[in-house]
Amino acid sequence: MKTQIKLLTFLFSIFSTLIFSQKNLNEKLLDKKLKALQEATKTVGFSVAVVKGNKIIYSKGFGYSDLEKNIKTDENTLFAIGSSSKAFTVALLGIMEEEKGLSFNDSPKKYIPELSFYNNELNNEVTILDMISHRTGLPRHDFSWYLFPTENKDSLLARVKYHKPYTGIRKQWYYNNFMYLAQGLITEKLTNKSWEDNIRERFFKPLNMSRSNLSIKELQNATNISKGYVLENFTTNKVTPYYNIAAISPAGSINSSAKEMSNWLKVWLNDGKFNDTQILPKKYIQKAMNPLMLVGKGIADEKFPDQHLNSYGFAWFTSSYKGHYRLEHGGNIDGFSANVALFPTDKIGIVVLTNQDGSALPTLVRNAISDEVLDLEKTDWKTYYEEKINKLRESQKKAKENEKSSIILNTKPSHSLIEYAGKYNHPGYGDFKIKLQNDSLFAHFIIKKMYLSHKHYDVFKPYLIEDNKLDTISDLGIHFNFQTNNLGDISSAKLKLEPTLDDIIFKRTPEEVDITKETLNKYAGLYSLSGNELKVFLKEEKLMLFVPGQPEYTLTPIKENEFIIKGLTGYKARFEINKNTLNLVLIQPNGTFTAIKK
Repeated sequence: MKTQIKLLTFLFSIFSTLIFSQKNLNEKLLDKKLKALQEATKTVGFSVAVVKGNKIIYSKGFGYSDLEKNIKTDENTLFAIGSSSKAFTVALLGIMEEEKGLSFNDSPKKYIPELSFYNNELNNEVTILDMISHRTGLPRHDFSWYLFPTENKDSLLARVKYHKPYTGIRKQWYYNNFMYLAQGLITEKLTNKSWEDNIRERFFKPLNMSRSNLSIKELQNATNISKGYVLENFTTNKVTPYYNIAAISPAGSINSSAKEMSNWLKVWLNDGKFNDTQILPKKYIQKAMNPLMLVGKGIADEKFPDQHLNSYGFAWFTSSYKGHYRLEHGGNIDGFSANVALFPTDKIGIVVLTNQDGSALPTLVRNAISDEVLDLEKTDWKTYYEEKINKLRESQKKAKENEKSSIILNTKPSHSLIEYAGKYNHPGYGDFKIKLQNDSLFAHFIIKKMYLSHKHYDVFKPYLIEDNKLDTISDLGIHFNFQTNNLGDISSAKLKLEPTLDDIIFKRTPEEVDITKETLNKYAGLYSLSGNELKVFLKEEKLMLFVPGQPEYTLTPIKENEFIIKGLTGYKARFEINKNTLNLVLIQPNGTFTAIKK
């Protein structure tokens, strides 16, 4: 009996300690620290939730979801969570492992045979686990989906064939969103349901995440939603349009609240269960808590030597935080940033959602909360941030000065501006058009428009145009470097869209101009060239050229009297009047030849 009493006393003591520690979380002090971080980072609004075991022990909103209308943020406000969505995508594969016999060591081509990579090494050796852990050797190629979005997942995945790797498989960690698109498609093939429907059925519904959604359209139709903001010049918050990430959705399209995301945290802290429902297989949870690939250096910040062995696993960054094992993943998309973190051995989960673009706040708030909840040595995260941001300001200032000094003065474009106009294409990215408007060049992408400011020679710097206004503050970090072919025509544009690789080359097709049928008829006829008879004729309102022994060629007009010969790179045809005689001038890489109309 005494032993039982001692045991009960011991158990009661443990239970009381847990309750006491939760009740004695100094909320006022924590509120004060988080507000100080909000002020330091100049964040419009954010919300947080902290879970211990199976209970929320802290949840709150700070600031505003709509600054202009003074609408306050709370724990139910919806934010875009960006790449914090990735753990949901891999978790679906964890379910497929149990239900459909999927193996993480399988080739993705087993499920999506149409997937094709840049080379045979990738085609033959990449596994699903390589894609999950970002160790395929492929860099991000993010502009491929960001500037060239599509709603069709299959057509977007087809671009991977043209995405050059920067290193070999499993040699180095490098983040890649396209590999998460592929994972989403694997689930689609195995279930005959869209990735979106799988997320709703497997997670949102059983986790009571009734307001969480998967698209900007759904977000805008919901209530208590946040606008997104960009901090300009480290001082002024500006509303930024929502960005629809379209087909890349498995990599980061979830919109949710801190309150609803807390239910997702509970699954991970309770062996895959939410209340009494098994959401994720226990075996998957146990496996997914482990690292797969080292990220960068063993110690990321010399100021914090006990934060070491930073690695990546099943859509979680893993590391030691002041001696406590942590899993976490951030998220960033236009106007929003997020962080979702787990301390599995401490049974603690933290989610931070904010409406600031590329914000440091989620990480700072997560760390400040971790220090309090885990009763760790307190770091002054506000001072830490201010030191970092001051260094960033200085480096950006120097970068602007260096760019100014790199400009070669008194130079001009090699061609008249109209000659840069046309359609530019890369098969791994897509098409954009350059147009001449009011004596200026503009690049037109699917959802973005840029003004091209001449820097020097044939190099132009782009500036985004938002709401018909020129944004001279945001720096895209790229240039349009135009190239010429052997004929001297503008043939392509080089853009540094992927830092680890050489410039991406977009080939130019001149813009086709409208020419009246009457004018085209004037060019039709027989032309004599060195004893050969060339025929120019109209076919279905297109001007055609026939050379004996060769197929018919379509002449595509780029000026009223000048045409490119379709299918022959570097070949043009120009009609000229010389002494009242119409001549057909054929401009070719091996020379220029003149045929006289009979």
